[in-house]
Amino acid sequence: MGTKGLDFKHKEVININDGKKLGFVQDVTADLESGVITSIIVPGNARLINMFSGNNDIVIPWQNIRCIGDDVILVEI
Repeated sequence: MGTKGLDFKHKEVININDGKKLGFVQDVTADLESGVITSIIVPGNARLINMFSGNNDIVIPWQNIRCIGDDVILVEI
């Protein structure tokens, strides 16, 4: 998965566990020393407990990403 952070913008994120559309990638986080992407951020809602930051954004760790397509990112959360 050698994708640049900017390539994630405007991709829809879908949870493969329940088929729910979580939204579109808003941002990515990376390890500044290695340059490796560590998570993607999707604007969230409060129903997803333990997966959001203070402003309700859903932070999805890189290890939870299962597949990155042209238009969609499949995650397992």
